[in-house]
Amino acid sequence: MTVEKLNAWWVAAVAAVAGVAVGAGGAFLQRATPWTVGDLRVSSAVSGPAPRAETTEVRHAFGTLGTGGSGSHEFVVRNGGDGPLTLRKGTTSCTCTVSDFEANEGGSADGTRVVLPGGETKIRVQWKAKPPGGPFRQQATILTDDPRRPEVVFTVEGTVVPTWKAVPDLLAVPRVSASSGERVTTDVYTYGTESPEVTEVALDDAKIAQFVSLATAPLSAEEVAGETGATGGFRLTVDLKPGLPIGPLKRTVRVSFTMPEPLVAEIPLEGTVGGDLVMAGPGWDSSRQALLLGTVSGKTGLRTRVFLTAKGPHRDSVRPVVREVVPESLQVTVGDGSPIGTGGAVRIPIDIVIPPGSRAVNHLCSQQGPAGRIVLATGHPDSPEFTIPVCVAVGP
Repeated sequence: MTVEKLNAWWVAAVAAVAGVAVGAGGAFLQRATPWTVGDLRVSSAVSGPAPRAETTEVRHAFGTLGTGGSGSHEFVVRNGGDGPLTLRKGTTSCTCTVSDFEANEGGSADGTRVVLPGGETKIRVQWKAKPPGGPFRQQATILTDDPRRPEVVFTVEGTVVPTWKAVPDLLAVPRVSASSGERVTTDVYTYGTESPEVTEVALDDAKIAQFVSLATAPLSAEEVAGETGATGGFRLTVDLKPGLPIGPLKRTVRVSFTMPEPLVAEIPLEGTVGGDLVMAGPGWDSSRQALLLGTVSGKTGLRTRVFLTAKGPHRDSVRPVVREVVPESLQVTVGDGSPIGTGGAVRIPIDIVIPPGSRAVNHLCSQQGPAGRIVLATGHPDSPEFTIPVCVAVGP
């Protein structure tokens, strides 16, 4: 190989190596471009005295808490460093709060709290139990000027349970005789820090309160222990006395108690009161124990007839008299009774008229339109009053 060819070969080789190096350098620069100072967290030596945030616990399990109740816990932050430690509130969960870092809370006017070397402070975390309940986990963050621990996250967790719960949740009386009594009970469990103290028990209908006896008694420790999470409770006893109006029974028992905050437990009482008086006829729904007239035109009105059947030893003393009518547009006329078959029962016709031109009303037995009613004084010694619920609306 001649000297000229050798020199040319070296020049080409050097150029190739230089090109690869430049290309690689371009690739390195292109990759390195997004790496800014803000993206890189470079540890630097701390100069001078530095604080050190230390905690004995960052998690607190509070167990169970009743819905609507609140709780709190104090976490301790200690300064194990050589310089003052400055704390500031960070973010918290929606139901978790941290006591204000104000001067009267051990902090300063700018919302910070300073802990001197070797000292400590308490961080109070508060939370509120919101429905519907179940597992609960919330966090509160405290910011520090400790370069090794810029934030401390405190966690509270547990289970939210109802403030009270009735078992069963319905006082059900499928069918009770107006001439005899009946007893139903329910156990009300509570989930507070103190045992409940009942202050009042009442029925939401004063008209039949004389036929209903209400009483409560504390549950024993063994009975309370049988319900997971419960801390106290009482038994509600409802005695139905003879004389209840025949027909559907749909009322509410309200129990007021303190724990120590005032609370009210509302427990439905439902069933049917039967006896020697029975309704029948067009529109009568025995399953709902109501007269279903539907929507009636105010221009044409309505005319219908139903029957009240009286049986038993007092059947001949039943002579119904209209005591109350809702809506007022209902015109109710009670006819004379007549024996059925061998005379073991008496059937009494009741004519119901909605005259043309009646004003518009809504009593369709809904939330927007509560049921109407026809209340009869019967003359029966065991069932002196008989209520016929009426589902009706009068349109234009």
